[in-house]
Amino acid sequence: MARAAAAEAFSRRLGAAVRGLSGAWYNRHMAAADRAIRARLPLVDLVLEVRDARVPATSAFELLHRRSPEEPDVRLLVALNKADLADKSETEWVAFMKQRGCSCIAVNSHSRGSINELLNAVRGRIREIKLGVSDCTGTVLLVGIPNVGKSAIINAMHQIGRIGAAEKGKLKHATVSSHPGETRDISGYKVASHPNIYVLDTPGVLSPIFANDESGPRLVLTGAIKDSLVEEYEIAQFLLTVLNLRTECREWENLNLDGDKSSFADAIPTRSCHTKRQYSSDHTQDFIVRAVRQALSETIASFQGDLGNENDLRRLVEIQFTHLQNAFRISAETIEDRNKCVAVKLLNLYRTGRLGHYTLDHVPDFRQEVAA
Repeated sequence: MARAAAAEAFSRRLGAAVRGLSGAWYNRHMAAADRAIRARLPLVDLVLEVRDARVPATSAFELLHRRSPEEPDVRLLVALNKADLADKSETEWVAFMKQRGCSCIAVNSHSRGSINELLNAVRGRIREIKLGVSDCTGTVLLVGIPNVGKSAIINAMHQIGRIGAAEKGKLKHATVSSHPGETRDISGYKVASHPNIYVLDTPGVLSPIFANDESGPRLVLTGAIKDSLVEEYEIAQFLLTVLNLRTECREWENLNLDGDKSSFADAIPTRSCHTKRQYSSDHTQDFIVRAVRQALSETIASFQGDLGNENDLRRLVEIQFTHLQNAFRISAETIEDRNKCVAVKLLNLYRTGRLGHYTLDHVPDFRQEVAA
């Protein structure tokens, strides 16, 4: 409990920085997309809401939940994307949402099998809506906040559906980027035949006002808000508090001693069976990732302070930034530049799953409700 309270101080500071932006990410393009999506909601058969599996509650699409009572209900299917980056032990979100009457499926947009499951779920819902008629046309509106992987999902669904239908012609792709806000307009893609299903891809829309103080830091950390709007150093400090209070970093110490015989070895995939040249400037290479993990595990293991004390936790984070400069082979002249380089590289490793799998939103009451 004390450790959580100390970590909350970092979260509050980052949250204050996000609140200070006063919704700067909500620009005229996002406002126009908001209006366009709202106008199309009553016209489609199904709404496919994509959320980030690491923050299933925080990444909810607010527009769907702040509709007036006069507006018609929407048929909804929720896809928790990036399930491959979430904590595999936090598997209760899908059951939690289904218990509340919301259809939900966990998805990895880079897995063909996972996308097939999602496509089958969409087909099933459309058939259900169309009363089992196979020779019909269904429309699906794909919505979500920025950078949850909507375009990656629609590209994968479009490719699988096109191959399944043996259709010819040039494959149309949605723009995919790791930066939020790349999709600017609404585009349609055919993803299935019998029934014919068309999915409308939409720009990510993030509300300028958050439901609680924890939302801002989690959305910044997972990349829904552009790093350029907030200091990367502050985001990385918050990330380190998250890592320091989990057990994964302590298990990395065993990984380093036992020759990668850790349950986290799969987060450092072997890139090739052939030996490749090692470039210290490429922080994604396996030997750099191992050095980063070792730096984090050793600093935690040797730290004599109290992680439940805010000042001690801050001191540990500062020590880790110094050790990570060596792990990343950073040689910038000023400490500000060195810290920024560490922050950018560390955030990239976290967001691509190279530092393990973490779910930041939890369902603390679910076990008790099921037991009851």
